[in-house]
Amino acid sequence: MKKNKLILTIVAIILLFCLLAFLNSIFNSYQTRILKLCGIYIVLALSLNLINGFTGQFSLGTAGFMAIGAYVSAILTMSPAKKAATFYLEPIVPWLAEVEIGFLPAIIIAGLISALFGFLIGAPVLRLRDDYLAIATLGFSEIIRVVITNLQNVTNGSLGLKGLPSYTNIWWSWGVAVVFIIFMALLIKSSYGRALKAIREDEIAAEAMGINLFRNKLFAFIVSSFMAGVGGALLGHLMGTIDPLMFRFLLTYNILLIVVVGGIGSITGSVIGAIIVTVAMEALRVLDGNIDLGFIKIQGIPGMRMVIFSVLLMVVILFFRRGIMGTNEFNWDWFLNNRFFKKRKKTA
Repeated sequence: MKKNKLILTIVAIILLFCLLAFLNSIFNSYQTRILKLCGIYIVLALSLNLINGFTGQFSLGTAGFMAIGAYVSAILTMSPAKKAATFYLEPIVPWLAEVEIGFLPAIIIAGLISALFGFLIGAPVLRLRDDYLAIATLGFSEIIRVVITNLQNVTNGSLGLKGLPSYTNIWWSWGVAVVFIIFMALLIKSSYGRALKAIREDEIAAEAMGINLFRNKLFAFIVSSFMAGVGGALLGHLMGTIDPLMFRFLLTYNILLIVVVGGIGSITGSVIGAIIVTVAMEALRVLDGNIDLGFIKIQGIPGMRMVIFSVLLMVVILFFRRGIMGTNEFNWDWFLNNRFFKKRKKTA
């Protein structure tokens, strides 16, 4: 049974990348960009779902960790000449001026530094619960943004960083997404995953069973921070430019919307929710501009698409609290238990 599941998983991954190659060949640049965003938002949704959905801790600091990852990766991959041209108000610190490394080590370092900050922040704040934890992590995210704005000789302040190398293509965004999906699936099935679910369901009962609440919460928070840092790095190299205003609470809200729509505590839900919300957000962009229906012209209202998505979130919370998948996951059991599959197996 396990061997069959492994074979089906490998085949599915191969078919996915074949589909991505086909879509990459027929899509225009705008559609390809949306496809890249889908992969990035899968990574970010998994990051938030790990701590919010599987561990049951209400964290709102994702944008802060994304900012750390994006800036670290950007500074490490920019050429010395580009840094000299970008930091014209105040030169970049000498120990970063000549640094230039490849994209893969850059995003790994970005994730590790985000994880380090996750440890430094998580150690004190994870002793809080519920709303207090949400407020503390949201405050951290805003502090990071303010620090980035004022750290002129490292981050270029409010001017941001422009002309980043365009490393994030379909293969990078979806490749990282697939790696994190597999990692999450293995993690949730492990003893650590079972401990995290136990903490989510009942902390008192989990502690009575011998589960170290603080250590497991901190572990989930650090892993979530790492994933958010990598996602931020991918997003920065897709956009080609980053600035502190990119990493406001609205960004965390968008990711939270994906998690809620897909299903809090579901890897499959994060994937489905990321694709639906990302595509829908771009499709509804027409609401921000004037709409000409031929017989009538409707005046556009900037930000209307976010109003629509806010209404969507309210509807989901009120009527579909479990989201699309709830806590359910896609698995291969249906195929393996299907009569046709069994018949083919016996014939073979």
